[in-house]
Amino acid sequence: MGTRWLAHSASYIGKPSFQSPNTEDFAGKQNIRSTRHPQRPLSSQRNISFAFCTFSRGPRRHVTKCSAAAPAMAMACGGDSEAKRRAALLREITEEGGFAFAASAEKAAAGDLRAAEAAREMAWEQLHSGPWSEVGRAWRDAYALACLHVARLRRAAGDRTASLRALDMGLIMGGNLLRADLEAALACIIAESSHGDGADAAVEEAKRWREGLDRNRDIADALKILPTKSLSCKEIARRSCISLEEFICDYFLRDTPVIISGCIDHWPAMTKWKDIQYLKKIAGDRTVPVEVGKSYVCSEWKQELITFSQFLERMWSTVCPSNVTYLAQHPLFEQIKELHEDIMVPDYCYAGGGELQSLNAWFGPHGTVTPLHYDPHHNILAQVLGRKYIRLYPGSVSEDLYPHTETMLSNTSQVDLDNIDGKEFPRVQNLDFMDCILEEGDLLYIPPKWWHYVRSLSISFSVSFWWRAAAITSNAS
Repeated sequence: MGTRWLAHSASYIGKPSFQSPNTEDFAGKQNIRSTRHPQRPLSSQRNISFAFCTFSRGPRRHVTKCSAAAPAMAMACGGDSEAKRRAALLREITEEGGFAFAASAEKAAAGDLRAAEAAREMAWEQLHSGPWSEVGRAWRDAYALACLHVARLRRAAGDRTASLRALDMGLIMGGNLLRADLEAALACIIAESSHGDGADAAVEEAKRWREGLDRNRDIADALKILPTKSLSCKEIARRSCISLEEFICDYFLRDTPVIISGCIDHWPAMTKWKDIQYLKKIAGDRTVPVEVGKSYVCSEWKQELITFSQFLERMWSTVCPSNVTYLAQHPLFEQIKELHEDIMVPDYCYAGGGELQSLNAWFGPHGTVTPLHYDPHHNILAQVLGRKYIRLYPGSVSEDLYPHTETMLSNTSQVDLDNIDGKEFPRVQNLDFMDCILEEGDLLYIPPKWWHYVRSLSISFSVSFWWRAAAITSNAS
């Protein structure tokens, strides 16, 4: 579903230019119009979802207990192997002219916090020196190294929040060389207890959360905020827990959308994510990238880096479209492994013998909009919380949907379905489409190149599974 095509960090062609992580709110607009979209800063790109889009089916590591000394040990330089890796990295950075970074990193390793912050700032500047695709791997790894130093020294000074923030920034923007170090340090800090909200505040928040999930359940109310002609054309077929063989024969090979119900009821996420206190406990202090504004094609749209708890607070600030905050097309489950444990990859995602390309979160309040666009991969969209309206057009009518002519937005339509300009885009008004309201527990299959528009009708948490078939398949007759 997203128009932020995110695949793997190495292929990002446009990374957002946020303010330096040393600032309080991390806010800042990116240097390109958007990070979603394959052709836009998105091709494997989506918002800052960047550095960890690789999906792994390997065994998960569980951290059950950390001794008092473990966090410091996890963040400090480890054995000979780790020391050699870091030394090799500093040599590579020095060869690229990063003498000042190397000197600061050495001072940081010896316990100099100011040097650690300076090293992180230098690496941050290199990450924003041009298009993301042109940023060298070594500088991404250097940024991760600086974040590790900052986190270790901030924690030693008793600043748990700043330490967590530094580690998250290392995961989001850094390379893969020190990823295991970042994750180990995070696991130990997270194992420490943190204070929750008061009982009264938690009860009130839970009530607002339930009300937010129940919005617009009446079809008449939903139609008031949906595009013209919604739910009046062809409905997307709905099936109950069909076999993989049926899915492949009836829908996958025919490039035909379908809603499949009853397949994810066993996911822990289906119950756990309904509890806002659970989400705050698991992810509240973590830093995440969010989009602010009606949609990524609007001029006032921007991206920010905020904590997950701050993001949850913004669920209630939806009166003005320009303030709507959306955690969109972000590989949240690679960043926060505890949430990954709450979901599973549907068997349908192995149709065609392909491999999963990306696993992304789409989380926000009612009123979030993803404008009409298409994606290059097969997509299973799982609706875990809340409800969404989705409209689909086949790729055969692409020209009648007036794609943007600029390369970065060529998979996005110029047509605003919420306010169609019939004079400028006359052909779109009489096009047939398929649509639906995706309910909790539903899976929606969207074939490659199918155009889709998405609007949340309530607080909504969806998970998208993109995969590419091993070989090109021909449509069934």
